[in-house]
Amino acid sequence: MGFDLLIRAGSIWLLIIVAEIIHGVARVRLLEPRIGDRRARQVAVFSGSIIVLVIAAITTPWLNPASEVAAFVVGMGWVVATVAFELLLGRYVIGMSWPRLLADFNLARGGLMPIGLLVMLLAPWIAQRWFHGL
Repeated sequence: MGFDLLIRAGSIWLLIIVAEIIHGVARVRLLEPRIGDRRARQVAVFSGSIIVLVIAAITTPWLNPASEVAAFVVGMGWVVATVAFELLLGRYVIGMSWPRLLADFNLARGGLMPIGLLVMLLAPWIAQRWFHGL
């Protein structure tokens, strides 16, 4: 993976994170009061996945991964960066406990974050393949 692709992928990830922060604020203010924290987080995984797919579809021509493997590697980078961001921000900025943070990752207990991360992993590949004919 070339340095140019790394810079483009990182820039798109920053765009995704800004969009997801706005999405999270909207979730807390609009959805949580109506359906509760846990259910709002579950719903937000799906709406957040749509946001990621839309951003990937819009930016894929600029991202321009040279192959399916490159698209997959970009998605993997986005997932690693997102998990690190979520855990570090949640723990050291917001002050959440480790059990609370990890609950979103536990499918057996209703945490749906792994589904969103799977979508993020595949988003560059899906966008390139479906929308731009890789």
